[in-house]
Amino acid sequence: MFVMGPASEGGATPGAHPARDGRDRCDGIAQLADLLHGRRVLALTGAGISTESGIPDYRSPESQARARPPITYQAFTQSPTVRQRYWARSVVGWPSMRSRAPNAGHGAVARLEAAGRLSALITQNVDGLHHAAGSQNVVELHGALREVRCLGCGVRSPREVLQERLLALNAAFDEVAVMAPDGDAELAPEQIDGFRIADCEGCGGLLKPDVVFFGENVPPPRVDQTWRMLDAAEILLVLGSSLTVRSGYRLIEAAIQQRKPVAIVNDGETRADPVATVRVSGRLGAVLSTLEAHLSARHPS
Repeated sequence: MFVMGPASEGGATPGAHPARDGRDRCDGIAQLADLLHGRRVLALTGAGISTESGIPDYRSPESQARARPPITYQAFTQSPTVRQRYWARSVVGWPSMRSRAPNAGHGAVARLEAAGRLSALITQNVDGLHHAAGSQNVVELHGALREVRCLGCGVRSPREVLQERLLALNAAFDEVAVMAPDGDAELAPEQIDGFRIADCEGCGGLLKPDVVFFGENVPPPRVDQTWRMLDAAEILLVLGSSLTVRSGYRLIEAAIQQRKPVAIVNDGETRADPVATVRVSGRLGAVLSTLEAHLSARHPS
C-alpha cells in the first residue's frame, strides 16, 4: 500500500488538494504504526532526516544546482591538489557542521529506541546527530566526520584537534562560503591557493576524514554488523533516504529476499517506492513525532 503526501515542502502540486493530502498522510502514519507495532524494527536513515538541522542534502534543487563530481578515495590519496582543496573547504565547513543540533526527527528516533519500539539503527549520515540525540544501537555506515584517520598508522583523532592545527598553519584563512553537504563548503580556486595541509603527527602519514569516500569500501566488520541487524529485524524502516547509494539500497534487496516488509518515510521519491509496504511522504520531524504518538497510544511505555 502506498500513501503519498505533498510532493514537496514548497507547496501542493498542481491539482493537489491540501486537506486530502493531510488526511492521506495521517492515514498513512496510522497504517505505518499498525505495521511497526510489536515488531522488531530496523531503521535506515539518510540525509533527509538531517535537513531540518540545517545540513544540506544531495537531492535538493539547491544542492543539485551546485553539483560537482564527488571526491573519490583514489583522487584524495593520490593527488596533493585534491587533498589541499578538500581540507581548505572542510576547514570552512566544519564549524557549521559541528554547531548543528539534533532535530525533532532525531529525537523521535532516539525515544522510539529507548521505548523498545526500534531495535537498531543504521545511518548513512556522517553528522553524528543520532548519537547526539541519544540513540544507542547505531551503525554509522559511512563513518563520521567527528574523527580523522591516519592512512599510515591507522590512529584516529578528533576532527576538532585537526581543525586547530589547520587554522594554525593557515592563520589568515578566514573565508565566508556557501555550505555544501557533509561539512563541505563552496570556495573559489583562488581561495584555496596556498592552503597548507597537516599530516599525522605520529608517523607523517596522510590524514583523511573517517568517512567512506566514493570508490572506497565500507569496512567489512561494519558491513557484517548491518547484516546481523537486518537478520534480527522483522521490518526495515527507511527514514529520509532516496536510496540512490548502493550501500543503502542493498539492504532493501536483502529485506525483500527475506520477505520482510519495507516501510518508507521520505519527503520525495525513493528508489524503493515500488516495493514499499507503506510509504509516507512528508517532513521527517513532523511525521516521526506523530508516529511516536500513534505507537505510544497503542502500547504506552
